[in-house]
Amino acid sequence: MSLTRTLTLLVTTTVLLIVLMAAAWSYFESNHELEELFDAELAQHTRVVQGLVRYLVETRSPEPLSHILEETLHAGAVGDANSDFDEELPGGQGHKYEKKIAFEIWSPQGEPLLDTLVTTEDLKLVPGYSWVESTGYSWRTFTLRDADTGYWIRTAQREDIRSELSEDLAIGNVLPLLLALPLLTVAVVVTIRLSIRPLNRLEGLVRHMAPEAIHPLDDRHAPQEVTGLVGAINGLLHRLDEALERERRFSADAAHELRTPLATLRLNLEQACARDPRQFEDLLQSVDRMVHLVEQMLLLSRVDAGVDFGPDRQDLAAILEQSIADVTPLALQKDIEPSLDNSTREAMISCHSALISALLRSLLANAIQYCPPGSTVETMLDAAEGGFRIRLCDHGPGIASKDRARALDRFVRLDQRQGLGAGLGLAIAQRICEVHGGTLSLHDRPDGQSGLCVEIWLPAYQGPVA
Repeated sequence: MSLTRTLTLLVTTTVLLIVLMAAAWSYFESNHELEELFDAELAQHTRVVQGLVRYLVETRSPEPLSHILEETLHAGAVGDANSDFDEELPGGQGHKYEKKIAFEIWSPQGEPLLDTLVTTEDLKLVPGYSWVESTGYSWRTFTLRDADTGYWIRTAQREDIRSELSEDLAIGNVLPLLLALPLLTVAVVVTIRLSIRPLNRLEGLVRHMAPEAIHPLDDRHAPQEVTGLVGAINGLLHRLDEALERERRFSADAAHELRTPLATLRLNLEQACARDPRQFEDLLQSVDRMVHLVEQMLLLSRVDAGVDFGPDRQDLAAILEQSIADVTPLALQKDIEPSLDNSTREAMISCHSALISALLRSLLANAIQYCPPGSTVETMLDAAEGGFRIRLCDHGPGIASKDRARALDRFVRLDQRQGLGAGLGLAIAQRICEVHGGTLSLHDRPDGQSGLCVEIWLPAYQGPVA
């Protein structure tokens, strides 16, 4: 699993859990606080009624007291209390929720003066909060006794209205958290991706670093947490560059040192062959194979080191024609006919002509080597995808699909019985393509016949026209 995906999953999960816990806590805490507020409001209503009762008792005679309280505290027939519409009653008469608030008043002798609750429970007047059942609903009540007048006063609120209001307000407090959660998640994902971007830049530098141009990574913009890792990678790159340089020097030095003794050995063998050709013929072929191997190692060493490569505007068609002409004597020895099908009017590329010539001659010679006598080697050149494609097809035994990737490795010969090569031809060709920004791939013949097609793609020249 990637670091970005892991961090995103962990952080978003943590944020989700924290927000949900905060929302749940806010919901239940809001509900509790609102219930407390409703209880306080209930007690306040009761004390207001207590003051009204005390005033009426002191200023009025007891006879009209019940009638006055009924007119003052009972909402009367002011609209339908169960209607879902017109919560505010017409004419400014009040609010339909007044029907959800009830008042009860008893005289010191226990006689009811006002009862808008109409409860059927046995009368047990106890100061404080309690619950009663009336008209099919639960009611929250607060009861007190006026010490001056001796009157009992109880105010009640319907439980479903209290729950509805408290839930609405609690949800109103929680809703912003839930709405902010998707935005918070997106912000977390974007922040993590932006934080990982320096690592992606370092990855790109390592991914596109060529073996012939190894350089240390710039740790100035690297996160502090990976500075040590960048330093360790730079140390590894330095050691790797030294090892590759030693390998290149060894290959070049060995090839140079072998050229002179091999040339002397071949000269002596040629003189011996003049006296007795059949006695030294096999030995002469072995020396030729060693000379060819040395030349290939020198070429590969130059390509890997990046020497002798100065991009220049060249005509790929002309280089291809000259390369076919160079291998024609070799083809004629086996009665093989090389052909060229050029569908381009101009095939200008930026390249080192000597390297491209070596690439094409190596592939053509390889095709001639494996082709049976009397067959053909077809070469096609056409424009393709911002560059030019060369397809070189022979009638040899071909290479199985499972072995094609291995055939491009160095010093790999799939069939030791054929040819005199050392397994470097395809590896050198692929390396030259890579140096020029191109690609090399192996395919079956498109006509279904036995053989192998080597396909090369090289980018077109992008510089100014001379």
